[in-house]
Amino acid sequence: MFLLKRLAHMLDAAGRKSARRLFESGPDQFSGRKVGRRNECHQRFNAPISIVQCFVLVLIVMVMLPEKRAAAQSLRLSNADLCNGAEGRSAESQIIGCSALIKSGVNTPKVLAIAYNNRGNGYSGIGEYERAIHDYSESINIEPHDAKPFNNRGVAYQRMGEYDRAIADFGAAIAIDPNYANAFANRGETYQKKGEFTLALKDFDDAIRLRPELAAVWNERCWTHAVIGELQSALADCNEAMRLEPNGVAATFDSRGLVHLKMGEWKLAVVDFSSALRLDPKLASARYGRGLAKLKSGDPTGGKADTAAAKAIERDIEEKFHGYGIQ
Repeated sequence: MFLLKRLAHMLDAAGRKSARRLFESGPDQFSGRKVGRRNECHQRFNAPISIVQCFVLVLIVMVMLPEKRAAAQSLRLSNADLCNGAEGRSAESQIIGCSALIKSGVNTPKVLAIAYNNRGNGYSGIGEYERAIHDYSESINIEPHDAKPFNNRGVAYQRMGEYDRAIADFGAAIAIDPNYANAFANRGETYQKKGEFTLALKDFDDAIRLRPELAAVWNERCWTHAVIGELQSALADCNEAMRLEPNGVAATFDSRGLVHLKMGEWKLAVVDFSSALRLDPKLASARYGRGLAKLKSGDPTGGKADTAAAKAIERDIEEKFHGYGIQ
């Protein structure tokens, strides 16, 4: 009876640890225009059940098993906790935990699919995208009707520059789950990278319709509107992104700085780009944009210093700004 009560307590504790639910770590999210310069885990989705919860349910069924077998199940619970990518755990520890689960001979397809997906998240977190894609593909082979591994594999393809494959995977995720806001946002961001701005805006519209609280998507739509010259719409979107994240995000200040730059509002552009640089001093687009705004406002010394510093960070930044319609 004591063991049953203890196991019931473990199940309740596992249920409360929502930060450890499957798919919550890694790239199950909106990858964003400036990968690595925003909080990549703030757009997470709940998942059906965590690996920890799966194993606690197994333990309840196995109450009367010998101690050695119970100890083995306890070890699996520890590995499951690592594999779920709990808060503060490294990508490397997630890979270790998931690998141990996969090698342990898990005979539940759902748990095995989760382990492959989450190990893919770990590999993606350290930039090993080919390994990540392999694991997401394994997860998809086991559970082909789950949208999240398709989304995650799409993010890995996108980061490798394989945009058409990424778009296909995001489309597959949306076909499975038409309310998957992050898949719409990720596909929109991929269209943005390809210069297909009309399609990007359509996907951002859908993502915002589904999850209007996601500030980063408002920012991406702001940036896209700005690039194609729809400046009032861009400004409204950036302001909404800032309202949703009042503490400020470098990418949003950078986007609004671009809007002001294209509007010819040099001083406001300098203010926004400077705010972006306070949050991320190595953000080349903000450094270069501020340099242009300073040059336009009569500060050649400061302007040249900023544009030179931006080129040192990102060699092709000038060409990118030409693509935004800024000479």
